[in-house]
Amino acid sequence: MADNVRVNTESVSEPSSLTSALLARLREAIRASGGWLPFDRFMAMALYEPGLGYYANQNPKFGQMPAGVAGQGSDFVTAPELSPLFGHTLARQVAQALAATGTDEVWEFGAGTGALALQVLDALMAMGRAPRRYTIVDLSGSLRERQRATLASHAAVVHWADALPEVLEGVVLGNEVLDAMPVQLLQRVGGQDHGVWNERGVVEAPDGRLIWADRSTALRPPLDIEGPHDYLTEIHPQAEAFIKTLADRLRRGAAFFIDYGFPEGEYYHPQRHMGTLICHRAHQSDDDPLADVGEKDITAHVNFTGIALAAQGAGMSVLGYTSQGRFLINCGLLDVAKDAGARENAMLGKLVNEHEMGELFKVIGLAPAGSETGWDPIGFTAGDRTHRL
Repeated sequence: MADNVRVNTESVSEPSSLTSALLARLREAIRASGGWLPFDRFMAMALYEPGLGYYANQNPKFGQMPAGVAGQGSDFVTAPELSPLFGHTLARQVAQALAATGTDEVWEFGAGTGALALQVLDALMAMGRAPRRYTIVDLSGSLRERQRATLASHAAVVHWADALPEVLEGVVLGNEVLDAMPVQLLQRVGGQDHGVWNERGVVEAPDGRLIWADRSTALRPPLDIEGPHDYLTEIHPQAEAFIKTLADRLRRGAAFFIDYGFPEGEYYHPQRHMGTLICHRAHQSDDDPLADVGEKDITAHVNFTGIALAAQGAGMSVLGYTSQGRFLINCGLLDVAKDAGARENAMLGKLVNEHEMGELFKVIGLAPAGSETGWDPIGFTAGDRTHRL
């Protein structure tokens, strides 16, 4: 173990439910890294280690009910699983963007069960705007199989890819994708004036448990955080690098990302001293990513200012930024839902109400610089908050 590592021996315990194979690989990675594994690498393995990580294993993940309820076994629900109105409404923005940019392909990252793709494709076909191709980029083999079954009716246009091509043209979608990208954890011990910043990582205790350990670092959050207190937070180099790669490849088209998060000033507010990292399992949340590794989701909220700056630094323009509720209403959700029944109307409320998903979730639109002129995305026609980023 490195000499400058400070171990927190009180942080976590390791229950017997953890898979021995994933634990073995994590311990190997820790040893290969000199005894200390930065959290972003831990998070990447916990979520994406082939065959073992949360998104790479066969366990069910998406659904409205927890394991053992109504025959479902799921950990969380996303907007497309709540209501098809979500994808049917988003499709209106997709149709406008396809027409405005003169493209005919949709790319979706992290398509989950395939529910969003099905909703968007069904709606686009009903509008007479079916794309030539709908490409899904998803690293999970088990989720791909579920997507194939869900999208069997659109088999002629749906394709899968492991990575972006060198040149990309079309409309890009990502619903709850950025929050699942590994983050680095930074811990300030002490206050603004004399505090010491550490990067948080994972080590192996003598008894084999995985526990927290901090080491000194030159890394800092993008804002100087006021206050005399200790402060734990995240930075997002992988999500920002993803946006830069997308900017490099997307020559014509637009991109829309929907996720929970904040602009930078809210993200690094002095009162948010415990960060935003959270885990989901069986529709319950906890703040202990070292427990039940591989058996639960690990996410962090998105710093949308960082996403916007990464895009602009790589030559993209911000089309708009607003809440999910405002975006869906702008895109005509109320019109789409005019014939919906009582249950669908209840789900509609979850999508747009401020105390549900409507305010916590945000939408950001991006486009290659120069291609954003000549059209105004309907999703941002009212309530655009780009000036708050």
